[in-house]
Amino acid sequence: MKLIDLSRPLENGVVADPPGLGPKIEYSDHEQSLPTMLGMFPGLEATELPGGEAWAVEMLTVTTHNGTHVDAPWHFASTMNDGERAWTIDEIPLDWFYRPGVKLDFRDMPDGHVVTAAEMAERVASTGYKLQPYDIVLMNTRAGDAYGSAAYVDSGCGFGREATLWLLEQGVRVVGTDGWSWDAPFSYTRQRFMGTGDASIIWEGHKASMEIGYCHIEKLANLEQLPSSGFLVSCFPFKIKSASAGFTRAVAIVS
Repeated sequence: MKLIDLSRPLENGVVADPPGLGPKIEYSDHEQSLPTMLGMFPGLEATELPGGEAWAVEMLTVTTHNGTHVDAPWHFASTMNDGERAWTIDEIPLDWFYRPGVKLDFRDMPDGHVVTAAEMAERVASTGYKLQPYDIVLMNTRAGDAYGSAAYVDSGCGFGREATLWLLEQGVRVVGTDGWSWDAPFSYTRQRFMGTGDASIIWEGHKASMEIGYCHIEKLANLEQLPSSGFLVSCFPFKIKSASAGFTRAVAIVS
Protein backbone atom coordinates (compact mmCIF):
# COMPACT_ATOMS: atom_id res chain seq x y z
CA MET A 1 0.00 0.00 0.00
CA LYS A 2 1.22 3.49 -0.91
CA LEU A 3 -0.14 6.73 0.53
CA ILE A 4 -0.01 9.85 -1.66
CA ASP A 5 -0.60 13.18 0.03
CA LEU A 6 -3.06 15.18 -2.08
CA SER A 7 -3.10 18.22 0.23
CA ARG A 8 -1.40 21.61 0.23
CA PRO A 9 -0.05 22.99 3.50
CA LEU A 10 -1.30 26.16 5.13
CA GLU A 11 1.67 28.52 5.16
CA ASN A 12 2.55 32.17 5.13
CA GLY A 13 3.79 33.95 2.03
CA VAL A 14 2.74 31.38 -0.59
CA VAL A 15 0.55 32.65 -3.40
CA ALA A 16 -2.47 30.36 -3.32
CA ASP A 17 -5.36 32.83 -3.07
CA PRO A 18 -6.27 36.25 -4.46
CA PRO A 19 -4.58 39.21 -2.72
CA GLY A 20 -5.83 39.72 0.83
CA LEU A 21 -7.44 36.28 1.14
CA GLY A 22 -4.41 34.21 2.16
CA PRO A 23 -3.93 32.66 5.61
CA LYS A 24 -1.91 34.29 8.39
CA ILE A 25 -0.05 32.10 10.88
CA GLU A 26 1.56 33.56 14.01
CA TYR A 27 4.08 31.19 15.57
CA SER A 28 5.01 31.13 19.26
CA ASP A 29 7.91 28.90 20.23
CA HIS A 30 8.67 27.32 23.63
CA GLU A 31 10.32 30.48 24.94
CA GLN A 32 7.80 32.98 23.58
CA SER A 33 4.93 31.11 25.28
CA LEU A 34 6.59 31.08 28.71
CA PRO A 35 4.74 34.16 30.06
CA THR A 36 1.39 32.48 29.34
CA MET A 37 2.34 29.27 31.13
CA LEU A 38 3.89 31.08 34.09
CA GLY A 39 0.75 33.19 34.40
CA MET A 40 -1.37 30.05 34.74
CA PHE A 41 0.65 28.78 37.70
CA PRO A 42 1.36 31.54 40.25
CA GLY A 43 4.82 31.22 41.75
CA LEU A 44 6.14 28.99 38.96
CA GLU A 45 9.61 29.86 37.70
CA ALA A 46 10.89 29.03 34.25
CA THR A 47 13.89 27.27 35.79
CA GLU A 48 11.51 24.71 37.28
CA LEU A 49 10.31 23.58 33.85
CA PRO A 50 12.21 20.94 31.82
CA GLY A 51 14.61 22.86 29.64
CA GLY A 52 13.02 26.10 30.87
CA GLU A 53 10.47 25.71 28.08
CA ALA A 54 6.70 26.05 27.76
CA TRP A 55 4.83 25.00 24.61
CA ALA A 56 4.83 25.77 20.93
CA VAL A 57 1.55 27.08 19.59
CA GLU A 58 0.20 28.81 16.48
CA MET A 59 -2.53 31.40 16.03
CA LEU A 60 -4.35 31.15 12.69
CA THR A 61 -6.32 33.75 10.77
CA VAL A 62 -7.92 31.86 7.90
CA THR A 63 -11.03 31.39 5.83
CA THR A 64 -12.51 27.93 5.44
CA HIS A 65 -11.38 28.14 1.81
CA ASN A 66 -7.65 28.46 2.50
CA GLY A 67 -5.53 25.39 1.85
CA THR A 68 -6.92 22.13 0.52
CA HIS A 69 -10.59 22.12 1.47
CA VAL A 70 -13.98 20.59 0.73
CA ASP A 71 -16.74 22.96 -0.36
CA ALA A 72 -20.25 22.17 0.85
CA PRO A 73 -23.42 22.87 -1.17
CA TRP A 74 -24.11 25.80 1.19
CA HIS A 75 -21.09 27.57 -0.33
CA PHE A 76 -22.63 27.43 -3.78
CA ALA A 77 -26.20 28.55 -3.01
CA SER A 78 -28.83 28.54 -0.28
CA THR A 79 -30.65 25.63 -1.94
CA MET A 80 -29.74 22.33 -3.58
CA ASN A 81 -31.63 19.46 -5.23
CA ASP A 82 -34.17 21.83 -6.83
CA GLY A 83 -35.25 23.62 -3.67
CA GLU A 84 -34.00 21.75 -0.61
CA ARG A 85 -32.01 23.82 1.90
CA ALA A 86 -28.36 23.37 1.00
CA TRP A 87 -26.27 21.27 3.38
CA THR A 88 -23.43 22.83 5.35
CA ILE A 89 -20.12 21.02 5.72
CA ASP A 90 -21.06 19.39 9.02
CA GLU A 91 -24.18 17.88 7.44
CA ILE A 92 -22.61 15.97 4.54
CA PRO A 93 -22.73 12.15 4.88
CA LEU A 94 -19.29 10.91 5.94
CA ASP A 95 -19.44 7.99 3.53
CA TRP A 96 -19.09 10.43 0.62
CA PHE A 97 -15.47 11.05 1.63
CA TYR A 98 -13.90 7.58 1.62
CA ARG A 99 -14.47 6.08 -1.79
CA PRO A 100 -12.73 4.71 -4.91
CA GLY A 101 -10.97 7.46 -6.84
CA VAL A 102 -10.68 8.29 -10.52
CA LYS A 103 -8.09 10.74 -11.90
CA LEU A 104 -8.76 12.57 -15.16
CA ASP A 105 -5.94 14.40 -16.94
CA PHE A 106 -6.86 17.82 -18.35
CA ARG A 107 -3.35 19.30 -18.41
CA ASP A 108 -3.58 19.71 -22.18
CA MET A 109 -6.59 22.03 -21.84
CA PRO A 110 -5.69 25.75 -21.98
CA ASP A 111 -6.08 28.03 -18.99
CA GLY A 112 -9.65 29.30 -18.73
CA HIS A 113 -11.19 26.59 -20.90
CA VAL A 114 -14.62 25.45 -19.70
CA VAL A 115 -14.83 21.67 -19.97
CA THR A 116 -18.03 20.39 -21.61
CA ALA A 117 -20.04 17.27 -20.89
CA ALA A 118 -18.75 15.66 -24.10
CA GLU A 119 -15.14 16.35 -23.11
CA MET A 120 -15.77 14.95 -19.64
CA ALA A 121 -17.34 11.79 -21.04
CA GLU A 122 -14.41 11.37 -23.44
CA ARG A 123 -11.82 11.66 -20.65
CA VAL A 124 -13.67 9.16 -18.50
CA ALA A 125 -13.93 6.73 -21.42
CA SER A 126 -10.21 7.09 -22.11
CA THR A 127 -9.40 5.62 -18.68
CA GLY A 128 -11.17 2.37 -19.54
CA TYR A 129 -12.94 2.59 -16.20
CA LYS A 130 -16.73 2.65 -15.77
CA LEU A 131 -17.79 5.27 -13.26
CA GLN A 132 -19.69 3.99 -10.24
CA PRO A 133 -22.02 5.96 -7.96
CA TYR A 134 -20.09 7.84 -5.26
CA ASP A 135 -16.70 7.49 -6.95
CA ILE A 136 -14.50 10.51 -6.15
CA VAL A 137 -13.34 12.08 -9.42
CA LEU A 138 -10.20 14.25 -9.36
CA MET A 139 -9.13 16.65 -12.13
CA ASN A 140 -5.45 17.16 -12.92
CA THR A 141 -5.16 20.55 -14.67
CA ARG A 142 -2.38 22.94 -15.61
CA ALA A 143 -2.94 24.72 -12.29
CA GLY A 144 -1.06 22.08 -10.32
CA ASP A 145 2.30 23.12 -11.75
CA ALA A 146 1.55 26.83 -11.16
CA TYR A 147 0.84 26.47 -7.43
CA GLY A 148 2.72 29.04 -5.34
CA SER A 149 3.32 31.39 -8.27
CA ALA A 150 1.50 34.59 -9.18
CA ALA A 151 -0.10 32.67 -12.06
CA TYR A 152 -1.84 30.07 -9.90
CA VAL A 153 -5.23 31.70 -9.37
CA ASP A 154 -5.58 32.25 -13.13
CA SER A 155 -4.33 28.79 -14.16
CA GLY A 156 -6.09 25.65 -15.26
CA CYS A 157 -9.29 24.78 -17.01
CA GLY A 158 -12.64 24.83 -15.23
CA PHE A 159 -15.68 22.62 -15.15
CA GLY A 160 -18.94 24.13 -16.29
CA ARG A 161 -22.53 23.34 -15.48
CA GLU A 162 -23.02 20.66 -18.13
CA ALA A 163 -19.78 18.80 -17.33
CA THR A 164 -20.54 18.93 -13.61
CA LEU A 165 -24.10 17.72 -14.08
CA TRP A 166 -22.88 14.92 -16.35
CA LEU A 167 -20.76 13.59 -13.47
CA LEU A 168 -23.52 14.06 -10.93
CA GLU A 169 -25.96 12.17 -13.15
CA GLN A 170 -23.56 9.20 -12.99
CA GLY A 171 -24.00 9.21 -9.21
CA VAL A 172 -20.75 11.04 -8.39
CA ARG A 173 -21.08 13.30 -5.35
CA VAL A 174 -17.50 14.40 -4.61
CA VAL A 175 -15.13 15.82 -7.22
CA GLY A 176 -11.88 17.74 -6.92
CA THR A 177 -9.36 19.89 -8.72
CA ASP A 178 -5.79 21.09 -8.27
CA GLY A 179 -6.97 24.56 -9.30
CA TRP A 180 -7.99 27.43 -7.06
CA SER A 181 -11.59 26.95 -8.17
CA TRP A 182 -13.74 24.18 -9.62
CA ASP A 183 -14.97 26.68 -12.19
CA ALA A 184 -12.73 28.40 -14.73
CA PRO A 185 -10.54 31.15 -13.23
CA PHE A 186 -12.51 34.32 -12.58
CA SER A 187 -10.26 36.37 -14.87
CA TYR A 188 -11.42 34.34 -17.89
CA THR A 189 -15.06 34.26 -16.79
CA ARG A 190 -14.94 38.03 -16.33
CA GLN A 191 -13.72 38.49 -19.90
CA ARG A 192 -16.50 36.28 -21.27
CA PHE A 193 -19.12 38.04 -19.18
CA MET A 194 -17.96 41.47 -20.32
CA GLY A 195 -18.26 40.30 -23.91
CA THR A 196 -21.63 38.59 -23.64
CA GLY A 197 -23.42 39.98 -20.58
CA ASP A 198 -24.47 36.39 -19.83
CA ALA A 199 -24.55 36.04 -16.02
CA SER A 200 -25.33 32.32 -16.25
CA ILE A 201 -21.64 31.59 -16.91
CA ILE A 202 -20.59 32.97 -13.52
CA TRP A 203 -19.79 30.08 -11.16
CA GLU A 204 -21.84 27.77 -13.37
CA GLY A 205 -20.11 24.59 -12.17
CA HIS A 206 -20.66 25.50 -8.53
CA LYS A 207 -24.29 26.43 -9.20
CA ALA A 208 -24.99 22.97 -10.64
CA SER A 209 -25.46 21.96 -7.01
CA MET A 210 -28.78 23.79 -7.06
CA GLU A 211 -30.01 20.94 -9.26
CA ILE A 212 -28.03 18.03 -7.76
CA GLY A 213 -26.22 18.64 -4.48
CA TYR A 214 -22.54 17.76 -4.39
CA CYS A 215 -19.17 18.69 -2.86
CA HIS A 216 -15.89 19.54 -4.46
CA ILE A 217 -12.30 19.70 -3.24
CA GLU A 218 -10.08 22.60 -4.30
CA LYS A 219 -6.29 23.08 -4.24
CA LEU A 220 -5.36 19.43 -4.47
CA ALA A 221 -1.72 18.40 -4.92
CA ASN A 222 0.30 15.62 -6.53
CA LEU A 223 -2.46 14.42 -8.85
CA GLU A 224 0.12 13.65 -11.53
CA GLN A 225 1.36 10.82 -9.27
CA LEU A 226 -1.97 9.01 -9.39
CA PRO A 227 -3.06 6.29 -11.78
CA SER A 228 -6.34 6.88 -13.58
CA SER A 229 -8.16 4.44 -11.26
CA GLY A 230 -7.51 1.65 -8.78
CA PHE A 231 -7.03 3.76 -5.65
CA LEU A 232 -9.07 4.98 -2.70
CA VAL A 233 -9.48 8.60 -1.63
CA SER A 234 -9.86 9.71 1.98
CA CYS A 235 -10.90 13.37 2.23
CA PHE A 236 -12.98 13.85 5.37
CA PRO A 237 -13.65 17.56 5.94
CA PHE A 238 -13.02 19.31 9.24
CA LYS A 239 -16.32 19.61 11.10
CA ILE A 240 -17.13 23.32 11.36
CA LYS A 241 -20.67 24.02 12.51
CA SER A 242 -22.91 25.51 9.79
CA ALA A 243 -19.90 26.32 7.56
CA SER A 244 -19.56 26.53 3.80
CA ALA A 245 -16.35 24.46 3.71
CA GLY A 246 -13.91 22.48 5.83
CA PHE A 247 -10.18 21.84 5.58
CA THR A 248 -9.17 18.31 4.56
CA ARG A 249 -5.99 16.23 4.61
CA ALA A 250 -6.83 14.48 1.36
CA VAL A 251 -4.89 11.24 0.81
CA ALA A 252 -4.89 8.67 -1.99
CA ILE A 253 -4.42 5.05 -0.97
CA VAL A 254 -2.88 3.05 -3.78
CA SER A 255 -2.69 -0.71 -3.35
